Parts: sequence; C-alpha cells; structure tokens
Amino acid sequence: MRRPSKLLDGGTFFEGPRWRDGRWWVSDFYTDGGRILAVDSEGAIEREIALEQPSGLGWLPDGDLLAVSMSSHRIWRFDGDGGSREPELYADLSALARGESNDMTVDAEGRVWVDSFGYDLYAGERPVGSPLMRVDPDGTVTAVADGLRFPNSIMVPPAGDTLIVAETIAARLTAFDIGPDGGLSNRRVYAQIAPSPPLEEIDERYSNVGYGPDGCTLDAEGCVWAGNSLGTYIARVSPAGETLERIEAPEAGMATYAVQLGGADGRTLLMCVAPDWRAGMGGEEPRASLWTVEVDVPHHGGQP
Repeated sequence: MRRPSKLLDGGTFFEGPRWRDGRWWVSDFYTDGGRILAVDSEGAIEREIALEQPSGLGWLPDGDLLAVSMSSHRIWRFDGDGGSREPELYADLSALARGESNDMTVDAEGRVWVDSFGYDLYAGERPVGSPLMRVDPDGTVTAVADGLRFPNSIMVPPAGDTLIVAETIAARLTAFDIGPDGGLSNRRVYAQIAPSPPLEEIDERYSNVGYGPDGCTLDAEGCVWAGNSLGTYIARVSPAGETLERIEAPEAGMATYAVQLGGADGRTLLMCVAPDWRAGMGGEEPRASLWTVEVDVPHHGGQP
C-alpha cells in the first residue's frame, strides 16, 4: 500500500498542480483572495503570486507563466523569472466561457488550451455542455469543441498531435487529434472510468456520477492518474477504462481533487487534498493540503 507524506498544509483549496524547474506549482483558490505558490520538494514556499481565484497554470515557450483567473474569465501573464515586471492581461475568455473558467495547458507551440465549467455550479444551476477554447499566440480566442461535460484537466502527449481532456461529470477522459492549424478532430473516448449519466438525470449532489475526474496527470504508459472530486480515492486508469490502482485520500473526510507527476525522476505524484468542494468557498478553516507519494511509472514527458 502506498503511503503519501504531507508536503504542505494551510491552504483553502489547492488545484492546478504542476512540476517545473525543480519546484511544485499550485493554485490556492481563496487564501488572501487567491494565490499561486511555488513550493520546493521539502515543502518550503519559494514564490507567492497574488491572483483572484487562480486555477490552470502553464508556461509560454519564453518561460513566462500564464494563469487562469476563474471568476474574471481572464488569463494573466507573469514574469517567469520572478522579476518585478507587472502582470499583463494575456487573454479575455468572457465571450466564450460559461460558469467559472477552469483548467489550462500550454503546448509546445505556445497555444493555450483552456476550459470552463459551462454553468454556474456554485449557484446550483443544472449542468449543460461547455466549450473547449484555444488561445493562439496572437491572443485570438477560439472555441474548438463544444458539449463537453464539465471539462477539466487538459493533457498533450509529447508528440503534440493529441489532446486529452477530463469530463468530470461524464466520468471519462476524451481525446482529440490536433491538426497543424490547431483544429481538433476525431473526438473519441480515451478512458471511460464509470458510466456517464445523462445530463438531465444528474442529481444536485452529483451522487450518481461514479467518478469525477478532476486534475489529472498522464504517465509514460498512457495511463492516467485521475483526481476525483466526487469520491474518497484516486485511481490510475488505463485507456481501456480499467482501474489499475487506487490511493485513498490521506485524511479522513477529504478528497484528492488534483494530481500531478513530477519530481527528479517523474515518479513523484503530488496530491491536492481538501474537504468537499462545497465547503471550499472561503471563510472556513484552511484545511487544504499537499501530499506526495512515489509511484512506479513516470510522467509522460508532454504537457503539462
């Protein structure tokens, strides 16, 4: 049995984990209005960036950091070297984003892939499909797919010709081919973790969604470690949809919302642990934490 070790606590809701240049990066949704942290392998905070409710993170080819502000539907650009340059607005997603803006990945070509919830989750709206957006290097925002069921984590394997996106309330991962012009085609199921209930039959607590893939990470064998916003454990899932391994949340009453492979050899799995997302709206005791655990198969080598 794998036994995670605590890396850091005291957050309100950690998400969007990444590994870059020997450090973990995470968004913390609500602490001090929202912040992005860079954390070393021992749990020391090395950099802190203020941003209103941040989520998805990524880096442009020149090393600058991009971050999604969920509630404002904007992507901001920060100095990747930690200098004093002021943050810049990189893209405005408000014309296409519905509900909160969400996760993001920047591919090797500098194209940004970003999504949104699709509806106002926190106000209790009924689920509807949502678009996947692409932001080109010139700042143009284009909807490249639609009807995704709460799109979440976005992964691009090393070849750069495939995109995989988690559909949280469909309990699956969906793949597309990426064309030379950035268009998406050949939509298909990459891994079906649990049955997908019809949108109109999803209950208000999502209890009939058997697994809610949230922040995910792809390994070198093409399997996905999937965060689970609707359960107490995470799973390593094969493209056939088979659960190969499970890791329970390291604290009772918690869930692991997002995961990322990293570390020196790519075999360290970072786990973002928090109470029920409904308790994560700010004002509560800061109970979110980061944990690490060693796994057998390393990161896939692509993005993120």
